[in-house]
Amino acid sequence: IKAVEAWAQVTLFRRQAQGVTLTAEGRDVAKAFTRAFDEMAKATQTLRNLSPTSEIHIAALPSVAQLWLPPRLGHLRTLRPELKISVSAMEAPPSLTRDLFDVALFIDNPTENPEERILAEDVLFPVCAPVLLDSHAFTDTPLLHDQTWSEDWRLWSEGTGTDVGDPTAGPKYSLYGLAVEEAKSGAGLLMAHGCLIAPLIETGALCRVSENEVPTGKALVMTLPYPSRRKAGLEEVADLLSGPLLL
Repeated sequence: IKAVEAWAQVTLFRRQAQGVTLTAEGRDVAKAFTRAFDEMAKATQTLRNLSPTSEIHIAALPSVAQLWLPPRLGHLRTLRPELKISVSAMEAPPSLTRDLFDVALFIDNPTENPEERILAEDVLFPVCAPVLLDSHAFTDTPLLHDQTWSEDWRLWSEGTGTDVGDPTAGPKYSLYGLAVEEAKSGAGLLMAHGCLIAPLIETGALCRVSENEVPTGKALVMTLPYPSRRKAGLEEVADLLSGPLLL
């Protein structure tokens, strides 16, 4: 940016200890450059979609990439062995207008975007390993926490009126998948996100410890690029990914 400012002899940003802000000149050109970059992204996507190689790029929340996606990718590869599939785990959804992804999978607030598919409501309920099922107690069994969803235990406790002691106490993990593995090993109680944990409940790796559940207002959302920017056959791939999982 400094090189561009030096070349144009125009200051585009004010640099302060709290961050940067656009100058009046920066605001004047921001919209034009935004349109230009969007058009460059569109041209790049069009060029990439002309490739004869069937390659699908998926962006997903880490917990979705670790827990929800793998069995569905296996099913997809069985049905479409010619596909090359890559997955990037990231904490925030990418811009499918600019970033070169074909599918985005995130637990997020649904919007009016017509390219979104709501795959499952996000609901909370506690689970544990079978070994703890008959001996657990909310107030003296460790509560396991994912750092990203640090409010889960409080939300469920308040939503159901259940006393869990201190809803912030207990081991904390930077990845939800790590917390899940600890719960499977019997380390404590975990607040489950139903759409992610359902297969583990069906296989018996984890057990529900309460039938009470609390919706978060969010959902597991699949987002596709605008139709004009999609690869041929992407809708079929999306249908296979979002269809029911046969265990």
